[in-house]
Amino acid sequence: MDAVTDAEPLQELVDHARQTRVVVIGGGIAGLVAAWECAKVGMAVTLVEASDRLGGTIGSARIAGLELETGVTCWSTKGGAVRKLVEEVLPDAAIVRPRDDREWIAGLPKGAAAPLPAEQVLGIPANPWDESVRRVIGWGGTWRAYLDRLRPPLTIGAQRSLGRLVHGRMGDRVLDRLVAPLTIDRFGLDPVDVDVEIAAPGLSNALTRTGWLGGAVADVRVDAPGSSIEGLAGGMPQLTAALADRLAEREVAVHTGALATGLVRGDGRWTVELATIAPEGAAVAPDRLHADAVIVATDETAARTLLAPALDNPAFADVAAVGIAREVVTIVVDAPELDTAPRGAHVHAVPGALRATGLVHETARWEWLAREAGAGRHVLRVAFGAPGIAPATEGLSDADAAAMAVAEASVLLGVELDEDRIGGARRDAYTLVPPASALGRRERTDAARAATARAPGLAAVGAWLSGSGLAQVVADAQEEADRLRHRALWGAAAAE
Repeated sequence: MDAVTDAEPLQELVDHARQTRVVVIGGGIAGLVAAWECAKVGMAVTLVEASDRLGGTIGSARIAGLELETGVTCWSTKGGAVRKLVEEVLPDAAIVRPRDDREWIAGLPKGAAAPLPAEQVLGIPANPWDESVRRVIGWGGTWRAYLDRLRPPLTIGAQRSLGRLVHGRMGDRVLDRLVAPLTIDRFGLDPVDVDVEIAAPGLSNALTRTGWLGGAVADVRVDAPGSSIEGLAGGMPQLTAALADRLAEREVAVHTGALATGLVRGDGRWTVELATIAPEGAAVAPDRLHADAVIVATDETAARTLLAPALDNPAFADVAAVGIAREVVTIVVDAPELDTAPRGAHVHAVPGALRATGLVHETARWEWLAREAGAGRHVLRVAFGAPGIAPATEGLSDADAAAMAVAEASVLLGVELDEDRIGGARRDAYTLVPPASALGRRERTDAARAATARAPGLAAVGAWLSGSGLAQVVADAQEEADRLRHRALWGAAAAE
């Protein structure tokens, strides 16, 4: 009898979940994860996506006979959220780590290039006298960086801007040749716009303890876990396909080609107004959906446009979106000279020295891809576009963009390549979302989250809130979906 009695509240909860309707607006990775988090506890979920496919920045394209990833190709192991997600929805996947993770800096004086020093944080060297550092910044830069050790401790003060901190303490050469190539290529941020406290936790405190920046770097590196990335053998689109399959198993209704145009609350529920933009003959989504809860998982501009009237806050839509324009040209080249990966897996360009910001040698990084490509064939991803500077490929034809990419790859890799080596190419355009370490971003995010949290049954997820990077996006989508489902199923007190 007690077992029956104990089962009744559980059954009530299950029934409550099934009767709770959730609409997720946006079918990128954040939307897919949020939908899955709600669907797996039994909630009735509908997902709408304006484009004709799911996955957002995770995609693929066939180039020179190879099925290649576009957009996101890996994730940071920090926090473990993505690995756990993969193990949950794609248990048979082969999770792999790079076989080569070396990084180089190109565009140094006289066309030189050098490996990124190992003992560094965000490009800041622990020991400016190390030969690997001198190769990049020269003797003049080494002497200037060393002067920081001689500064009296009383001159040390809190400095949130990475660029200003490095410039003031170690000088221009460390800033321009070591730090800026990394922040601009990786994150699309000028060093001056990087928040030290978030990008390098503990560095400011270590600076106070040691009295100089190189010592602080060495101190932070002692206990800091090494950064690492992982990927999927066969490519990241497997993850979005697996999530879509799991949603189908849970009877989640998915509508592509359905643009959310309005979000209105009345009579204790939400109404999502939709416009169909699917091609003729495709399944048509309803004109509106009613829901107990809504998760907005679009880009920032679309999210603010939807949320502003829903929050009765017109100014919410007026906050300018941030980010930089970037174009990535993926090329497959016939170049046996690259079989030895002469400059590792990632080459960053000194700002202003080249038209490209950097290059990823994908077949050097991933063994599975090298096997698929075959000996002598290589996949290179060349990036263009920096803060305040439009991509050099902007306005070019695809053929001219590919020609520019192979020319830049020649300089970045130190191997003579020409257009005749190109077996296939593809060009993709993105707007880079600033990482969590962008100055002022945390304040923007906190304000947006606070405004959204005040509305019952409403949440927002996506890179514009979590910061760029798959690990951040996935973890944030899980946390916000969990917060929303707790409030929906157990009431506001459960989320306290």
